[in-house]
Amino acid sequence: MSMEQRRQPRLRVFLKGRIHFNNGSSSIDCLVRDMSSTGARLLLSETATLPEKFDLFIPQKERTFRAQLRWRREDGIGVTFDNGAESPETAPDLTMTALLRRVGELEAENAALRRRLAQMMEAAAPAI
Repeated sequence: MSMEQRRQPRLRVFLKGRIHFNNGSSSIDCLVRDMSSTGARLLLSETATLPEKFDLFIPQKERTFRAQLRWRREDGIGVTFDNGAESPETAPDLTMTALLRRVGELEAENAALRRRLAQMMEAAAPAI
């Protein structure tokens, strides 16, 4: 039986996760199996080379953690969360879903401004 070396005990969970790296241009789906406030054990469906640091987004918790790779085994990887693990309240959410949502909001705002400008120009046209 091995001695527990973690500062915080990990709880068994079954959560969908997404690993983002290369400034958000690359991502891999994963399954979070154990988790604590300081780290997690992740199962990957594909064998991939991961950088030492990456972002782990967990949709069910609506949180993005800055993670550091600690160990790799055939059945998964272990990560620790940086002390300044980011949450949506304290840092921008850089997930693809959030970026696409923000682009949609900006496009809608742009369209509304264009309509307003067209109305103003139309109202000013008889005066010209």
